[in-house]
Amino acid sequence: MNFLKQILIIAVLAGAGWGGYTFYQQEFANGAANDRSERGRGGSGAVGVETDTAVMRNLSQAVEAVGTTRASRSVEIVPLADGRVTELNITPGEEVEQGAVIARLDDDIERANLSAAEGTLLQKQQAAERAARLRESQTVSLAALETLRAEEIVARAAVDRAQRQLEDRTIRAPFAGVLGLTSIDVGARVEAGDRLTTLDDLSKVEVEFQLPETLFARAKPGLGVVARGSAFPGRTFEGVIVAVDSRVDRNSRSFLTRAELPNPDRTLPSGMFVLMSITLDDYEAVTVPDAAIVSEGSNTFVYRIDEGKAAKTKVATGLRERGLVEIREGLDAGDIVAVTGLQRLRDGAEVKVLNGQPATSDARRPSDSGERPRS
Repeated sequence: MNFLKQILIIAVLAGAGWGGYTFYQQEFANGAANDRSERGRGGSGAVGVETDTAVMRNLSQAVEAVGTTRASRSVEIVPLADGRVTELNITPGEEVEQGAVIARLDDDIERANLSAAEGTLLQKQQAAERAARLRESQTVSLAALETLRAEEIVARAAVDRAQRQLEDRTIRAPFAGVLGLTSIDVGARVEAGDRLTTLDDLSKVEVEFQLPETLFARAKPGLGVVARGSAFPGRTFEGVIVAVDSRVDRNSRSFLTRAELPNPDRTLPSGMFVLMSITLDDYEAVTVPDAAIVSEGSNTFVYRIDEGKAAKTKVATGLRERGLVEIREGLDAGDIVAVTGLQRLRDGAEVKVLNGQPATSDARRPSDSGERPRS
């Protein structure tokens, strides 16, 4: 008996469950049908949406890279001869002109050598002049005259050599620039090649950086760059690309690019790490908010609002920047698009604009008003 009761209870529960499920399915289907019917008829079935306007904006396609600054010209100041420092004009950070005296070495011996060479030259010149006069009377042979003239040439070369050795005792700036630190004092003995200081031409700085090979065809001399350094927060330095390497590195799949940044106030030093932003393209394009875009497989759509109805419009998108999407095809500036309620919209559905914008594209086209479309 107990077993029969259990079977009966199970049968009753199963029937009740099946009936409830069938009732729910019918009610849900009827509700969905009624909802679609109401939407189709409009009125209270209009879908509430918020809208925005497609506007023309200036877009910049840029990439970022890192690099290190270097002076446009940079040398180490070294003496070309051994000697004792008798004069030192090095103030770190000071800007000097081309040819300015940076240091002098003792030059007593070199001055004496120059005087001796000049005396020898004078002697040879006078001997050659006497022989030339005597040659006119056939008193001196042609061979003797030619020998004296050759000796004069050798003596002149000795003067030039002594003059150069004396000049090497004075170290001058090869170009205008900024002096670096020094560890040399007056009276110290230095040898040829010892570093006295550095000289950097910082009127402009160069930055070398790597770009991926995919940009090789687009990175050209003349493109604008913007540099930022952590030492100067909030400040930017603008320049241009001046050279692009002709080779792509086979390991990193990147190529070397060089930019030049004007530095008239000598703010940027050599060797500073900077973040580079390179503008590859700058153009005007129609844009809409990113929220207006609907993706279906490989296709992209927006719901354009026209005369109170939603028109599902296929678009071709491009650059995405700060919550905006470039529309290359499918929309014109001034078209109004839905940005909320997209999941409930269908092509041709009536809409109710919730944020006060007119539900028609023509009302905000730039050609009808002098106002710029709202962004």
